[in-house]
Amino acid sequence: MAKGYWVSVYRTIADPEKLAAYDKLAGPAVKAAGGRLLSRGSRVVAHDAGIAERAVLIEFDSFEQAVAARASAAYQEALAVLADGVERDFRIIEGLD
Repeated sequence: MAKGYWVSVYRTIADPEKLAAYDKLAGPAVKAAGGRLLSRGSRVVAHDAGIAERAVLIEFDSFEQAVAARASAAYQEALAVLADGVERDFRIIEGLD
């Protein structure tokens, strides 16, 4: 079964306090859903049209698990706290077998 990944690249961080509050809720929500934080990189080297801002990579045992984690009540609570605090590109992608 192919793994699932959350890939999130932050274009801008408008409110660091909202981001910090989100992190406090999102971390436990992701872990409870079976996610493993692989990188929360503040060190980014961007190429082409990339943005050298915070990037996050989280791994799940399956694509379906990654999708379900995003829809979970605990993660939705974290998103509500984040609100308009950041602009980010968030994707759930399926890994290769």
